[in-house]
Amino acid sequence: MSILTYLSPARISRFMTAVRHEGWRAAIAKARAYVAMHRAGRGRSALSHQPHQPAPEERYLNEVWLEMAQKDAFHIGHAPATVNRVRKIAMIGDLNLPQCRKYRVEQLEEFWAAQGVDYTFSHVQDVPRSSAILQEATHVMFYRTQNTPLSSMYLYEARRLRLPVLYDLDDPLFSVSAYESYQNLNALPPEMKQHFVSEAPKYLDAMNLADMVTVSTPGMAEHARLYTPREVRIRRNFADRATFEAADAALAGVTQDPEAPFRVAFASGSRGHEADFAVIEEEVTAFLAADPRRQLVILGHYDKTRLPEGFRHQIETHHFTDYAGYLAALATVDCAVMPLTDDQFNRCKSAVRVIDAAAVAVPSIVSPVGDMANVVRDGKTGYVAGPQRDWLESLEALAGDRAAAFRMGQVARADLEKTWSGQAALPIVEQEVLAWVRA
Repeated sequence: MSILTYLSPARISRFMTAVRHEGWRAAIAKARAYVAMHRAGRGRSALSHQPHQPAPEERYLNEVWLEMAQKDAFHIGHAPATVNRVRKIAMIGDLNLPQCRKYRVEQLEEFWAAQGVDYTFSHVQDVPRSSAILQEATHVMFYRTQNTPLSSMYLYEARRLRLPVLYDLDDPLFSVSAYESYQNLNALPPEMKQHFVSEAPKYLDAMNLADMVTVSTPGMAEHARLYTPREVRIRRNFADRATFEAADAALAGVTQDPEAPFRVAFASGSRGHEADFAVIEEEVTAFLAADPRRQLVILGHYDKTRLPEGFRHQIETHHFTDYAGYLAALATVDCAVMPLTDDQFNRCKSAVRVIDAAAVAVPSIVSPVGDMANVVRDGKTGYVAGPQRDWLESLEALAGDRAAAFRMGQVARADLEKTWSGQAALPIVEQEVLAWVRA
């Protein structure tokens, strides 16, 4: 089979997204695994009369549709939501990115179950499962998908079944203006930026084909309304039961030692965040220089050649890992720093890093950019760096009173449990989203 078989626009897009978030090595490994599965006949499903010539994925339902049309059974009489008392949501999304999958897809199962709503999800490329869950649904949600022939097939089936359609997104992937200002892309090859820009209209098309759009932050909602006439509502990321269980397991392995070196964490879940760290590099360097026992702990992706010279013996690095491993490392620090460059892309960013830190009772120092400043209560659960208290002053305040820093972390955890868990109200979700399901 020729390599050209695998070079569809959708597959190239997924590969480039994996490169951006996980690096070339991980992306190539995933591509090799996919090719191996495809050649072995796994992961392919199609309705075809020729057993060794499966139809393209986007034609999976064609024969079913034709058969129903021939039997005058193509159209249904009533929308499922009007005849079924139990609401059943089918979520079809791009599940390739672990953080996105956790916060935008998986945790909704717990959230909707608490509302008495059945919920199931499928990866957009799992054609048999995605097609099947539509059949039992009263509502459908699409997450982070583009307008492709395959997603058009799903949408056509959803409309045939008279299902209300919602589209969800947590990054402004539809926005050329956001990409143009996004400084993190400067760390990537120029052709990747061109690729992301060329993909933006496909995300916007998918948004505009839905009845309602949900996004993860107020900043994202404001920006999305510049692009779409659809109703845009907020459904924030939150801490679910799995978050707290993983955090408690991480905390169980930590012993508090007031004489231990003061440790500061910087987490990077994808490539390019060196640009964010550059915002505070001077202040962090000064903080490390003030006491040779202080440590900077870098979690995830980071170009080690860009670490501050002269202080590398005070810097501890951890490779990108799973969520449990990430929280286990995060639980060993005294505070976490979360700088962001001030650009349109970052103004849409959610507070997942604050949620992660608060889950293991670690206070955060954050930029006044994106949603993090809305989650951190300045002086109570962390600090919002700004004119009144800059990054260095915030770090010194925490390092100068370890007991107060510990108490601040405890308050952050309590705040997370009370305010930023999965309640069906603001600040987590707007009531219009609940009404969309209940209507």
